[in-house]
Amino acid sequence: MDDETLHAVPDPGDEPAPSGDGSGVPASALDDDPVYRSGVIDLLGVLAYSELVAFERLAVDAAVAPSISDEAALALMATAEVRHFTRLAERIAELGVDPSEAMEPFRPPLLAFHEQTRPSDWLEGLVKAYVGDGIATDFYREVAELLDPGTRDLVLEVCSDSGHANFAVATVRAAITEDPRVAGRLALWGRRLVGEALQQAQQVVAERDGLTALLVGDVDRPGLGLEGLGQLLNRLTDAHTQRMSTLGLQA
Repeated sequence: MDDETLHAVPDPGDEPAPSGDGSGVPASALDDDPVYRSGVIDLLGVLAYSELVAFERLAVDAAVAPSISDEAALALMATAEVRHFTRLAERIAELGVDPSEAMEPFRPPLLAFHEQTRPSDWLEGLVKAYVGDGIATDFYREVAELLDPGTRDLVLEVCSDSGHANFAVATVRAAITEDPRVAGRLALWGRRLVGEALQQAQQVVAERDGLTALLVGDVDRPGLGLEGLGQLLNRLTDAHTQRMSTLGLQA
């Protein structure tokens, strides 16, 4: 797999989130608005734990990679996830919160999601990383547009692609070319992933008042509102459909 192949596939989540303008929330909101501060800590906490789990999953995938080049590629991606985790943990600590405490509320739902969507083989693992993580990344990018500039920039930084997207697309496409029969199985897997991922995201937000306030907004701070939340789900679904097409699969 050459460098040209790895860098040739655009990811739909790379497009800027269209939902709002984070510059409308001043940095002082972290000190002046306790509800907003709580929402930011929740957001950084769920992101930090997601990055930690992503590292662990990449390490497992690397161990079962079919070739040394694949193993090395995944190992390099895992190091990027560790860097993202470190940046988030440091920022949570700067806000005066223990990173472990910020992450703890999200451990059960994230572990449950990964247990329910455990891949059965190497290709399913790659599709899960590309499709499942892609939906989560799109969601966080949307939320980022509702944040103060400093928090927004950090969220967008840690949501940047570590190279996994292009690697997954190139590898899955090659597998389908070699054996077209795998496409049907992987398409069904992708549909299951999007359902589970959207359900998990809605559950996490609904159970955390701070995250709900970030999305919906209030009198002093703009948000998506209930109508905007519906539009957000539509955008996430559209991006998922595009990703499946990029993989060569039916959504």
